[in-house]
Amino acid sequence: MPHALVVDDDVDAAGLLRELIASEKFTVAVAHNMRDARRQISLQQPDILLLDLRLPDGSGMDLLADPQLMAHSEVVLCTGHASIESSVQALRLGAADYLVKPVNLTQLQGVLSRIMKPAVLKAEVADLAAQLPTSGHFGHLWGKSAAMQRIYEQIARVAGTGVTVFITGESGTGKEVVAQTLHDLSRRRKRPFLAVNCGAISPNLIESEIFGHEKGSFTGAERQHQGFFERAGGGTLFLDEITEMPPDLQVKLLRVLETGRFMRVGSTVSQEADVRIIAATNRPPLKAVALGKLREDLLYRLNVFPIELPPLRDRLSDVPLLAEHFLAAICQQEGALRRFTLGALCHLATYRWPGNVRELRNVVQRAYVMATGGTIDEAWLPDLGADEPAGDGLTAPVLRSVPSPVAPEPSTDERGQGWPAATPTGGVQPLSGSTESVLLPIGTSMAEAERLLVLATLRRYDHHKERTAAVLGISLKTLYNRLKEYAAKSGVDPGARRAE
Repeated sequence: MPHALVVDDDVDAAGLLRELIASEKFTVAVAHNMRDARRQISLQQPDILLLDLRLPDGSGMDLLADPQLMAHSEVVLCTGHASIESSVQALRLGAADYLVKPVNLTQLQGVLSRIMKPAVLKAEVADLAAQLPTSGHFGHLWGKSAAMQRIYEQIARVAGTGVTVFITGESGTGKEVVAQTLHDLSRRRKRPFLAVNCGAISPNLIESEIFGHEKGSFTGAERQHQGFFERAGGGTLFLDEITEMPPDLQVKLLRVLETGRFMRVGSTVSQEADVRIIAATNRPPLKAVALGKLREDLLYRLNVFPIELPPLRDRLSDVPLLAEHFLAAICQQEGALRRFTLGALCHLATYRWPGNVRELRNVVQRAYVMATGGTIDEAWLPDLGADEPAGDGLTAPVLRSVPSPVAPEPSTDERGQGWPAATPTGGVQPLSGSTESVLLPIGTSMAEAERLLVLATLRRYDHHKERTAAVLGISLKTLYNRLKEYAAKSGVDPGARRAE
């Protein structure tokens, strides 16, 4: 049988918890102070520890510093002194959940049913992180950029807890995908994940959809209806575009978050809400508050653990990986194999993507449909760079890609044109005429591809910076900044003329 330890200086409260937990087929031990708690832990490591914050001989938080305890026991804070500050502090120290006295029986049963050793969750997250360099993804999220690795670190930290998460970011950045990954790495993974777009439901029906309604509660209510809170029971409820929720309903949602209870429309009986709330918005939260789109008190209740997703333009190095991921999924669905040329991937990676990942997925799908052969090149991609330059000032693709041969090639091809020899690291090789081409082996990073192109163009125009900037379609200031970065990394000024 699983073993529980209740640490509470209130004798009556501890006795009640002991009976409730024992009824769920647990063995239970009780301690009323820190000294007794440590003694009980040394006698038998608990599977779950229900811990009061305020004890006669210290703070319950001090027990969370024990690495042995935190590796093998799920810790749930149980206190009558609830605050966002204390819950955040408990989260940082590794607590899995947070219950407010008097303890809600339904919520307690839910916590007991989801026991999972912290070491198991940590091992799963560590395995995902270890596979990231080769797999290119973390859960349902794809990308290896520094911006995304920060997101993965945040997800790893909060997924195993019951803390409310607030996701912000532009439309199309993948907020629902983050919520799904959080759910799949949580203790609630075996229960439903329900995603609700608050802006897609009629204002007249949204309260009924979220909380449910009783038969006859309004015209057309011909039967009892379960709302999202009931359907997501024990699992995760993702409230997308929370700022589109009517203000009067935001008040009721705030009440649910504070009390853990809700009522169906037309009912006088409250019900327990055993769900984890993840909310999201594409508006800056404080601006939404200023505009009256989001209640300030609701923001602070939701914003316990914020996650801000970067727009795709801030992680352009992930574009080729995302594009190939989407293409592979489409190929599997449609049954015909196609692949991108290197030039097509470079083309995709130089656009700002105002529609973010969603826009990229749509572009890949269209290119798949339009391509007639086994490859997708620039001919089947829209003029992605025509309207907006890339975030660093570079315009749409201007380099000519040359395939990197897997075996040595002759000096001329069958058309009699010069063919550059492949090099392991990539570089600029002259062709038989006055044309030069940047040779990029598959796997070259976008930053390195840009460096090679800039330096090759600079050499082509004899280090004339104004002409180089004009040909590249960037400002002179941007070119100087690039050359300064390259010099800092290599210790050599690439903008200086070489002595003959």
